[in-house]
Amino acid sequence: MKKTLSTRTLDQRFLTQALGLLLLTATAAFAAEVESKKLTRGTYYQNPLSYSTTRDPDPPKYVRNVSELGVDSLLNVKWLDVGLDYRFRYEYRDNDLRRAQKGVDQPLLHRTRAYIGIKDILDPFRFAFEMQDSRRENSHYARDNRDVNEFEIIRAYVELYFKDLFGHDAIGNARPLSIRYGIHNFEFLDRRLIGNNQWRNTANAFQGFHASLGQESSDWQLDLLAVQPLNRLLYQMDRPVEQQWMYAAIGHLRQWSDIITLEPYYLALHQSAYRGVAERMVHNPGLRGYGIIGATGFDYDASMNYQFGQNGTSKVRAYAGTVEVGYTLSSNPWKPRVSLFYGYAGGDRNPNDSTDNRFERFFGFGRPWSANDYIVFENISTPKVRVELKPRHNLRVDFGYSYYWLASGTDRFNAANNARDRTGASGNFLGQEFDIRARYTWDAKTEFTIGYSYFAAGGFVERQLQRPSTNFAYFEFSHRFF
Repeated sequence: MKKTLSTRTLDQRFLTQALGLLLLTATAAFAAEVESKKLTRGTYYQNPLSYSTTRDPDPPKYVRNVSELGVDSLLNVKWLDVGLDYRFRYEYRDNDLRRAQKGVDQPLLHRTRAYIGIKDILDPFRFAFEMQDSRRENSHYARDNRDVNEFEIIRAYVELYFKDLFGHDAIGNARPLSIRYGIHNFEFLDRRLIGNNQWRNTANAFQGFHASLGQESSDWQLDLLAVQPLNRLLYQMDRPVEQQWMYAAIGHLRQWSDIITLEPYYLALHQSAYRGVAERMVHNPGLRGYGIIGATGFDYDASMNYQFGQNGTSKVRAYAGTVEVGYTLSSNPWKPRVSLFYGYAGGDRNPNDSTDNRFERFFGFGRPWSANDYIVFENISTPKVRVELKPRHNLRVDFGYSYYWLASGTDRFNAANNARDRTGASGNFLGQEFDIRARYTWDAKTEFTIGYSYFAAGGFVERQLQRPSTNFAYFEFSHRFF
């Protein structure tokens, strides 16, 4: 009997060791395959496939290195980046909820940007400058800083750049240190908390410090911010918002990017008391994770946020999160991707208590929440379904359907001039929206876009704004000169 038990014990140990060895071998083989893929790509970075979350690169995507312009005499001028682009958009808006008055508006929007950057030749000293001119014509409404910001500097910083101060990663990418001071135009995370608002005719810009340890292609990166948002003034030089600072520490962990990219972060917004505005301090720890699920065709992107702090005499306690799951049928020549999305950001539940539950949206993008640009990342609960197609190599089409509720029926609807029913009697259903867009790339420098969106009002909008539905159509032309 003892011998039998001993044999079983030996068999169990052998089986355990064999399974352990098999698991170790499989893990090592998988790690080697993953590392091989990264080595082939030359980067740890993976683009998210989630809708409209790919950040504008640094420098912006309309910028080119002078050595790539095809001029023989400039082939060795690798230290200079230049860019110039122009965008025109015609809009047809019927009963725009963002306007206090009903009616049809047909604005013509012009945006021109120019960029120059110097690198390498004076290292560790670098420099970048970007100017944007935003104008609007043919509108019935007073000009505002969503559309107008004439001859404005949106980037002007000096930089100290140390190429490989933190060594190299496993596939040879340097981990530099970059320290910038000046005016910045940047995007982080999924653009929902810090974005430059590419759709809007004017851009978010900030003044202060931005330090970066590592770079986008390396296995890890850390961005540190201490900046003031700039107040977009229609015809004067933009100035920092008085007594307001944003602080951030944003991590990027890409060692496992073929499975998941993790982005842990901490954001803080401090507003000093001035001119009747109460002092406000909001802390926001959060985590984002996105990736592709092997060869299944599925991808995912999820984030979660918790906010605490003080708003005058009220405590801040708020939550927000997003999740998107997509599936791409890669065997189909149109490469269709179908995605389901849900986003939530808290609203103030009781206007009469001492707790503020409204989620602070910081400086994120607006339009991808709603094609009409009606929704922002506060007091909202929204499920969405979207389809993205590529019928031709130069034609992209996407369309989707969304439902919108206020997270709290007693808090405000931000985009509609802060409409609010403190009693909650108007309900919390805002409405539903269908949108479709087609983007045609004429050549490497020119793109045309057409789109349409229909918004059917829910009970809150009908009662508070007396608008049954809205229509929005647009045509856009963009061209870069280099």
